[in-house]
Amino acid sequence: MLLDYEVKCCSRICSRTERAMQPGEVYFSVLELRGEEFLRHDYCVEAWQGPPEDCLGWWRSQLPTNEGAAPKLAPTEVMLNLFAALEDRPEDQEFRYLLGLLLLRRRVLRRDDTMRGKADREVLVLHCPRRDEQYELVVVEPTAEQAKQLQQRMVDLLYGNGSSE
Repeated sequence: MLLDYEVKCCSRICSRTERAMQPGEVYFSVLELRGEEFLRHDYCVEAWQGPPEDCLGWWRSQLPTNEGAAPKLAPTEVMLNLFAALEDRPEDQEFRYLLGLLLLRRRVLRRDDTMRGKADREVLVLHCPRRDEQYELVVVEPTAEQAKQLQQRMVDLLYGNGSSE
């Protein structure tokens, strides 16, 4: 089921050293797919050994120094990798749909066409100029309850509390 697992946002604890990271400290985040789970790992600078070869993406961030700092979105390449990885996961189609809408809104993807797919469902044909690739995105409207859970999942996976570089 789509909502059976949860990926947390930055725990402020280094995944390798288990040391608590301090406000203002730079850290690295990695997004991986292991089996059926998406996992996020955060590493302090001294424990960072580079991203694993099979990760979906990684980014550098900084913990906020004050509580009012706005969260920053993961880099575009990380979001595109996640979007592509979700294509073959029908149990995540609602999440992929929302991620696709986010990428459309950010103008990373553009809508080329609309067609009818399996079971007469609407399918958006999207183009990514950055990668020169075309994607099909099934239109799946989540329920109100699903939308809340999907929104939290997206925040946990893709937003950090510091500035990304």
